Amino acid sequence: MSRILSVLIIALMSMPTSAKSIVVLGDSISAGYGIEVRQGWVALLRDQLQSHNPPYSVHNESISGDTTAGGLARINPALQRHQPNVVIIELGANDGLRGLAPTLIKSNLTELIHRAQKTGAKVLLLSMRIPPNYGKRYTDMFYDIYPALAKELKIAYVPFILEDVALVNDLMQADGLHPNAKAQSLIVEKIWPQLKPLL
Repeated sequence: MSRILSVLIIALMSMPTSAKSIVVLGDSISAGYGIEVRQGWVALLRDQLQSHNPPYSVHNESISGDTTAGGLARINPALQRHQPNVVIIELGANDGLRGLAPTLIKSNLTELIHRAQKTGAKVLLLSMRIPPNYGKRYTDMFYDIYPALAKELKIAYVPFILEDVALVNDLMQADGLHPNAKAQSLIVEKIWPQLKPLL
């Protein structure tokens, strides 16, 4: 009997570990607006994590045009479906483009983070900026939401993920708002140093 038990234990120990899970909750920047889905930064991150040990599956729950309120409406089903170890939140830009109050944006992002954390997931917050024509006071208040939340809630965050991309014509689509296919690997490079410690 003890010999059979020993064989079973060894067999169980040698079985591959099940894949861990990452959920990306974002807007058009993460949904791959204007490019093929397989070219987007989320797909490139998925490819990069295929060789990671332990392996991670990446689930893209991003919708073009989405807001923080839309994220709140969708996050619970996404958490239940995928039971993620890490949640990457890339939302807020569309709120800013609509001129919504920074206090409301911050409140919604706070609730998104809390819901993810309640499941035991680690959170990575991706910072966005809005065009300067909204006025310096508003744009500064908007951007300050992200580092403030990271500090208050003790979570990882990435400064503006389109830094070194947004003002380079060769890396942006014709609308001047969305990165093109060439820029996607640069976004992954920007995110990776903050994501890696969470894996």
